[in-house]
Amino acid sequence: MTNLLQRLGGFASGWRLLQTAIGTIISAIGVIVFLIPSQIAPGGVSGIAIILHEVIGTPVGIMTLIFNIPIQIFAYRVLGGSWLIISTIFSVVIFSASVDILPAFVSTHGVSENDLLNAIFGGIVGGIGSGLIYGAGATAGGTATLSRILQHRMGIPLSSAYLYTDTLIIGMAGLVFGWEAAMYAIVSLFISGMVADYVLEGPSVIRTVTIVTDYPQEVSKAILGQLGRGVTSWEGMGMFTDQPHTVLFVTIARPQVATLRHVVFAVDPKAFVVIGQGHVAYGRGFKSAPIPKADS
Repeated sequence: MTNLLQRLGGFASGWRLLQTAIGTIISAIGVIVFLIPSQIAPGGVSGIAIILHEVIGTPVGIMTLIFNIPIQIFAYRVLGGSWLIISTIFSVVIFSASVDILPAFVSTHGVSENDLLNAIFGGIVGGIGSGLIYGAGATAGGTATLSRILQHRMGIPLSSAYLYTDTLIIGMAGLVFGWEAAMYAIVSLFISGMVADYVLEGPSVIRTVTIVTDYPQEVSKAILGQLGRGVTSWEGMGMFTDQPHTVLFVTIARPQVATLRHVVFAVDPKAFVVIGQGHVAYGRGFKSAPIPKADS
């Protein structure tokens, strides 16, 4: 049994490294084909490398690797030799090599002369790559690693840490390439983040519904009977009316929203219903629970 688990763990780690490599190469293609030709330097160490490439002609890949060396050494000391650091170093090496090697095989003159289109599609391609990298438990290195350190050491939320580190680099790009190019960089960075989230979490295919009702048994039976969805309940208190109510919670597929509204209000016309968006649900009636990945 132990040998089987070790084999499964090794297979999982190998698959995660392959996913990291694929995501990294996709990200590199986005930089080569869309960003560099339009002088768009989004956040991250690669953004600094693009700036230096324009100013003094240094290779983007080599400079990305050089800047990452002290960052990853510092991260190793702060965060330890976790899977995050090991796989991130793997990603950085592949990205640096790809950015300098792939131009021999793909167009470096840009697909379009429209800078806005290049910013948009650079963000889309980069977001796909980043989503695959993050999904494998790695990061793209550079400011992503610095953001993790800031979160670990200072308790700064990861989203805020990304904002601080990338804003500084985009500001530098504005001084070198002009502020219009910096605005394109912001567009690319924003789109990249949205696409990465989409790759990680999937489309918004479910809805979470909170129902406040005085007829919990009847509403629950109607939902279970007509939609086939389980319902969770707890007791609540209306703070304005000072009256007790039952709160129901149910997760449904997006096409079931109209049916649920009809079912609930047919039973209790005075029910209070809040419908929220969700990306994915794990458990009975939805996706199987994922197997946790060991960070070794």
